[in-house]
Amino acid sequence: MKKIIMSTLLAAMVVTTPSFVLSAGAINGAEPERGYVSVSYTAEKEVSPDTVEVSIAIRTDDRKTMQEAVRKNKELSDKVYAYLKGQITPTNGDYLKTANYSASPSYVYNNNKRILDKYEVSNNIIVHTKSLDKISTIIDKSLELGATTVDSLNFSLSEKDAQCAELLSNATKQARKRADIVAAAAGSTVIGIRNIDTSCSFNSSRPRYYANSLMMKAAPMADSADAGSGSNIESGTIKVYSNVNANFYLK
Repeated sequence: MKKIIMSTLLAAMVVTTPSFVLSAGAINGAEPERGYVSVSYTAEKEVSPDTVEVSIAIRTDDRKTMQEAVRKNKELSDKVYAYLKGQITPTNGDYLKTANYSASPSYVYNNNKRILDKYEVSNNIIVHTKSLDKISTIIDKSLELGATTVDSLNFSLSEKDAQCAELLSNATKQARKRADIVAAAAGSTVIGIRNIDTSCSFNSSRPRYYANSLMMKAAPMADSADAGSGSNIESGTIKVYSNVNANFYLK
């Protein structure tokens, strides 16, 4: 009986005995807070795009069978694709690809009843090229060959990283200059970097272009010289922005 009581007391002592553990921070002391200055700078410039991407749509329909709607679409798509293939330079990074292909029945409603109207097939050919001087002719000829609409037209830069690197370098240098000016005015000196956050963005004005095959057929042909010049499409410029937010330690 005494052994049992003694074991119980020892267990209670082990459980209730407090422990004292000192962390390294408590021994060495916390690092004193250091003063710093926050600055920001945004560098920007306008550059000319070197790449264009256009989405050319071919849409067909048939009121009898889906097979006929598909056949019509393939016939027109093959003509447009064959032409476009001869206008690009794959070794220069140009390419063609199919996007948003769809084939589905279309219905109308009459007296709350759904009635089959026709079968529709849609196919988009994406043209990605650096031959900006050809884009007007590419669009006009594609519509002439049976393409239905131009769904989108976007100009861009192929070397975005190089443009960002140049501006970020400039923005960082200017941010440091601002920090030195503020520090000197406050009777301090910049002694190091606390942290730096950077970002780079692009902003381009997208040209609005819309045409369809019916418009092309109805448009009067002034003369052979004008007919060969193509639609007037301006690529414009692209604005590149690089922003730096930096905190510098002072003494």
